[in-house]
Amino acid sequence: MTDGNSSDGLMTPIRPEQLESGAVIAQSLDNQWVPAPLAKDMIARGRSLDQIAPQRLQEVRAEYFRSLINASQVVINRAYFYNNDAISRDFAQQGESRTAHQKLLASGAIVPFLLNERHPAEEPPAHLHARPDGFTAWQETLAGIPATDRVRCVRMSWDDTSGDQENREQTRIRLFQPFAERVQGLTAKDIDVLAAQVGVDRGDADRFARRLGEVVAFSNDLSVRRQPVVRNTLYEEFVSVPGTNIAEGRYDGGKPFAAEIKQLLDLVYNVNLADALGRYPLTPVGSLRRVVLQEAREARSTAGFIEDPEQLLTLLRRQSFATVQDHLTPAAVNALTLHDIYQLRQTSAWNEYVRAFSALTAAPEAFHDSVGRVFDRYVRLNSEILKLARERDRARPAPWRPVVEVVVTVGAAVFTAVSGNDLWEVAGSVLPLTVSGSLTGSVQLVLRNRIAGRREQRFAREIAAVRLAGEREWAQFHDLVQRLPGYRDAAGPGPTGTASTTTQDNEDLPEY
Repeated sequence: MTDGNSSDGLMTPIRPEQLESGAVIAQSLDNQWVPAPLAKDMIARGRSLDQIAPQRLQEVRAEYFRSLINASQVVINRAYFYNNDAISRDFAQQGESRTAHQKLLASGAIVPFLLNERHPAEEPPAHLHARPDGFTAWQETLAGIPATDRVRCVRMSWDDTSGDQENREQTRIRLFQPFAERVQGLTAKDIDVLAAQVGVDRGDADRFARRLGEVVAFSNDLSVRRQPVVRNTLYEEFVSVPGTNIAEGRYDGGKPFAAEIKQLLDLVYNVNLADALGRYPLTPVGSLRRVVLQEAREARSTAGFIEDPEQLLTLLRRQSFATVQDHLTPAAVNALTLHDIYQLRQTSAWNEYVRAFSALTAAPEAFHDSVGRVFDRYVRLNSEILKLARERDRARPAPWRPVVEVVVTVGAAVFTAVSGNDLWEVAGSVLPLTVSGSLTGSVQLVLRNRIAGRREQRFAREIAAVRLAGEREWAQFHDLVQRLPGYRDAAGPGPTGTASTTTQDNEDLPEY
């Protein structure tokens, strides 16, 4: 097999550029992912990942289902299929959920990412952790896929003419090297902005800066000694309890800023696969967003680029939407089954919602013309979800006040506008800001229930990147926003930018 156009009877190998334009990578399936509030509680109480497993499973399960609801295609690291119970529980036994999983694989809704493996059913090397029951069920699931169906698998390269050297080199360049570069560049950021956005008190910013300097110096020393700069090594030094297995997730509250450094390392770790594949990360609610990294990113094919202050302002203006007739929504998406999720993806409501969102992200300059259609399709989609939940007596309905939230982040400033039925709020949180060059940021669109619980259906996606040329453009935008009717200044830093999921272990490469 030397390219991405052949098939072995089960698998169709594809290259990154052959993924759908709407494909996403879900950060929540990372084995170290924990919602930020839960992570801080873990550290304060000295609890491990195993000790919060039931609570974490609910959160991961909800995010997994949300990714399948809100994106046309979800890319998942192969190891997660058999090591992550939020996924493997669906195919652990023969039945409706295993069949649904097979259909989602066969339709290309779920695409396994292979790091060094050449086949999805390939045995993992002995030195890498694999749950035997999960892997056996994964093999059985693949073996049970009808002979006429194929599973699309994505890999950096399928060229085997030089002993797989091309894949190893592409993986090093696209995944491992960017991780080291981003870690080693942390102290080159605006530290005050960085500290505020990860939740460090203003009075502790200098201590935080010194600790970041230690992280960067440690990483630089690894590079100088020709040792790999990987997340596990940095966890051992700055995050985890000494002598414990990193996979156990025992984080050391005695290490300065362990929670904040964990957030940053996870964010850096999780942007690389999405970048390497040229697709979007899917951000779990409450997780650190990518804009924290203060990157001067180029425009992507999946997002527009906004440089005009007046155009940026239009995204924060009041939106008008049709009245919502159904005032209920399922209290938790994970009350559904994977079969329900598959059924939902077959409905016209789901297909129209995905098309409307794709049209908006392709042309964010037409926001006013497009956002109403997205909101309308979102409300229709919720009705389908509620219908499925009611059919299984799992509705446990919650009050339903759907809103559209637009979050514009520019440097250290965050502006939020919320629109819904008889509702409009616009607020800004601006930290002290010295503009010495261009300012970068993002525009994020959030669809949610204003009075939601954590596991309801909701969606957040970056729809555009922002770059203001300098102080004059920043001052113009800030002045325009302050003139919006009802504008108020909010206390403290607001939400931040977008995060993504990337790779885990591999036999020929250091643990990433």
